[in-house]
This record gives sequence, structure tokens and C-alpha cells, in this order.
Amino acid sequence: MSHANALPRRKLPIGIQTFARIREDGCYYVDKTPHILRLIDEGTHYFLSRPRRFGKSLLIDTIAELFEGNQALFAGLHAQQHWDWSHRSPVVRISFGAGVLHSRQALDSRILGLLQDNYTRLGLPLPQGQDIPGLLGHLLRQLHAQTGQRVVVLVDEYDKPILDNITDSDTAQQMRDGLRNLYSVIKDADAHIRFAMLTGVSKFSKVSLFSGLNNLKDITIDARYSDVCGYTDADVDSVFAPELPGLERSEIRRWYNGYNWTGQSVYNPFDLLLLFDSRQFRPYWFETGTPTFLIDVLTRHHTFTPELGQTVAMEDLLSTFDVDVLAPEALLFQAGYLTIASEFAMGARIEYTLKYPNVEVQASLNGALLKALKGGTSATDRQTGQLYRLLQANDFAGLHTLFQAFFASIPHDWYRNSPIARYEGYWASVFYSHFAALGLDIRLEDVTNHGRIDMTVLFNGHIYLFEFKVVELVPEGRALAQIIERGYADKYRSRGEHMHLIGVEFSQQERSVVGFEVQTL
Repeated sequence: MSHANALPRRKLPIGIQTFARIREDGCYYVDKTPHILRLIDEGTHYFLSRPRRFGKSLLIDTIAELFEGNQALFAGLHAQQHWDWSHRSPVVRISFGAGVLHSRQALDSRILGLLQDNYTRLGLPLPQGQDIPGLLGHLLRQLHAQTGQRVVVLVDEYDKPILDNITDSDTAQQMRDGLRNLYSVIKDADAHIRFAMLTGVSKFSKVSLFSGLNNLKDITIDARYSDVCGYTDADVDSVFAPELPGLERSEIRRWYNGYNWTGQSVYNPFDLLLLFDSRQFRPYWFETGTPTFLIDVLTRHHTFTPELGQTVAMEDLLSTFDVDVLAPEALLFQAGYLTIASEFAMGARIEYTLKYPNVEVQASLNGALLKALKGGTSATDRQTGQLYRLLQANDFAGLHTLFQAFFASIPHDWYRNSPIARYEGYWASVFYSHFAALGLDIRLEDVTNHGRIDMTVLFNGHIYLFEFKVVELVPEGRALAQIIERGYADKYRSRGEHMHLIGVEFSQQERSVVGFEVQTL
């Protein structure tokens, strides 16, 4: 800690996406210029998708400052010694980050404004009578001719106009067509472009949005650029060393680390900066988004929540997204609620296993899903808090009562009107999500059939093995018997901790827990 105390504390760049401001104001900065120089050295046209608030805008801004030759901002960074500052390139910048657009007319108007800004900033007169593709094409040709340098094109939040309208497919399609009108120029103006990069949250299929822009290299799932945005463990220990005293390092990791795109795992910068500011562990990133649409998609697809943290998806599913085809796996992955746990090559195809990146996402997403699964009942948060206290006390009679209350608090009308409640995996999903919403260490033994759940919870020096079964009307004692017969406890015996085997039986007709047996080893 003496090393940490020797380093001066700096300003936290909360909400700052401007490279110049971060450097001029003396804020903490994690040097991404080694990645940027590698990109420039190895290619010309790139695409990067990352979840919201992950530092994409700052990355784009840093690339712009580099090409514009603002050397003073890079003092002490990798690029200072490794970049040719005698060459400057004109930079065209387009960002859809500001505001929400709800019509093709509004989109076209915004694009015209953005192009006009570029003409003004770069000192060129705006030609009259040109449409959007014509204006962008003219701008790139003129800049190349005037400066003798090919142009850098940077597009930030390229997909935001579509995502802002994703629940209205007609408007979303209009937005997609309007953006395609703009992006198609990047392909046609190839001779005038030195470097192009588009960033956003989602990866729309090339056919639908980039029509023919097949020279765009997607670095979203590329081990070398897994940490092109976000902070690594090493960054936290070095750059942010002065902020660490007083915070449990393993808790920082458990709460916020774990986002992975097949390389180095990273933290979401937004979470860490707010943690260092407030000194409290909270779901900062999750709370700034409104995953209502996501929750609707998951419930509509009857998602079995215990399986969410071990979702399997093929490469093409993760990298293709369209207005008409909203695969829950692609949504969860691109929005940052699931991340890559492992990959498996099968000939020419790659299969990915996805997981929750960390406790923040696991607990928050399951808390939001729980409200949807239970019809938004107000008792949900209170019951989750009770569950934690009862586990702490190993009060099994109290747990039995609480489990009955879980289901008793769901209004009868909601059962009758909701198709989710008639879905086979519904009861197990409600049961599991209560535990997952607490952010506990949960292991799923063998989630295969939606009628049951084998779940191990490691908490407070105790091990709880749950088996959950749906029965007709009366308890049958099969849940606890199965834990014993199949030796579920054997793999945990070496830990030397107290073990509790808990069989829970649920009657669909009674809508209640009818059997609850506990055996302590």
C-alpha cells in the first residue's frame, strides 16, 4: 500500500468522453494508444461493438486527436514515441449519441446537420443541391484533393437511431434504410479513405445495413482487442492504485470485472469510476439503462432463467442482429448482460458459451426478471431481503414459510392472464431468480429439464444443495431423495463446510410449496 499512497490521486473522469479534457484536466487515463496504433498499422476499415458506457466515444475521440496531430495531449503515452507527428490527416466525425430521433425525416435532418458541421470545421463550402450520399462523397473527395492526405472517417453510436426505435419495427426499418444511405458512401469512397471506424452497441448484419461494405473488419470478438475498451485488472492495480485503499480488492473484481471478448477480461469504466467516487458497491451501470425491452423479449421467449448464465450460441447468432430478428442470446450479449465464457471450434464454425460477467449483472438482471415473472408485485424486494437474513441464520422453518410466500404473493389474476405462468420452467425460474438476485455464489449442477432445478448455494461458510420438483397435489418426498441417491453432496465434502440438503416440492394446482425437507450433514 505504500506504493499506492506514494502516487497522487487524480480527478475521476466521470462522464467525460473527450480525450483533450481528460488530459488537460489531469484525470486518470488508461493508455489505449498501443491498441490504436496496432489497428492503424494492420488495417484501414474497422467495426467495433461494445455495450453502452464502455468508453467507445473516448476511443473514437482519441483516434481523432491522434490523426489531427495534437501531440501535446499524448505526453507520456505510448503514442508519443511511436507516432509520426509530422503527418496530419483530415478527420470526418459523425456521432448519433445526442438526442432521440423518431422519424426518417428527423434522421435525414440530423445527418445533414452533422455533415454541415464537418464542412464548416474543415473549412470547405457546402455545395448546393446535393443529397446525403452526394454531400459525404464530395466532402471526402475535396478533403483528399485539398490536403493531399486521405481522410479518416469516424462514426460513433452508428446504430443508436435504430436501437432507440427497436420496439417499433416500421420506424426502426426506416432508420436502418436512412443510415444505409449514409454508410454505403464509405465503400464507394475507398480511394479517399486512410482509416475508418464505426462503433456501436449492436452488430447489424452486413446485408441489412452496410450493403457491400465487406472491407469492414469486425474486431468485436478478437482476442487482441478484447480490452480495447474498459479497464483490465492490471490497469486497476496500476493506474487507479491511489483509489484502492479502503476497498476490498476481491470484491471490486467480483462485482465489476468479467466482461470478455475471448481475450483479456475487463471492467466497465463507468462502474469503477462511480465506485471510486462514492466508495460504495452498487449496480451503477445496470441502473443507468432501462432493460424493459430486454425483459419483455426474455419473458416472451419463455427464457428459463437458471440457464441464462450458461447460454450456448453459435458465432453467426452473436454477430447478426436485425430489426426483424431479435434473438435473445444476441441481445443479451451485445447489450452486455452476458459475456463470453469459452469458445469451441467445430470445423469452420465456433460455438460460444456465455455467462454473466459479474455479480452486478447477475443480481440486477435476475432482480428485474423476478419482477416480470411475478407480475411486478411489491413484495419481491422485501422477500429477497428476508431470504438473505434467513440463510444467514440457517432458519429452515422460516425459509419454508418464505418459499410459500414467494408464490402466494402473486395475484391469481396474473396467473390466469400471463402465458409465462403456464410455461413449464416458470416455477423453477422464480425460485432460482430469488437467489440470483442476491448475488450469491450459485452453482447449477445439471440444468437440463425445465421441470426441475438442482442448485448449490455457497454462502457464509455453509453449502446448500437444493432440488426442486413439480408434483401434482401432495408432497412425494422425491426431491430430497434425489439429492441423496445421486450423491450431489459428494463433490463438496472436501470443503469441510456444513452441508444442508433441501428438497422443495411445488404443486402447480395449489400454486404453493407443498413439500420442504431438510437434511443437514
